[in-house]
Amino acid sequence: MVIEVDGGQHAEQNQVDKETDNWLTSRSFTVLRFWDNEVLNNIEGVVEIICKATPPSPSPSHQRRGS
Repeated sequence: MVIEVDGGQHAEQNQVDKETDNWLTSRSFTVLRFWDNEVLNNIEGVVEIICKATPPSPSPSHQRRGS
């Protein structure tokens, strides 16, 4: 997963960001972009989106080792 926090300068770099996102997603990355003011003013909402996009971790093995 790739998480990017963009400032206002990225409003003009839309095409570059799209190309970067395409490259990353073609390599099986999930890309999440947030504006800096979203992170500063709504961190709970940002964390919720990240959590929803995060796949569950595999359960640890219950096999005993070394006994």
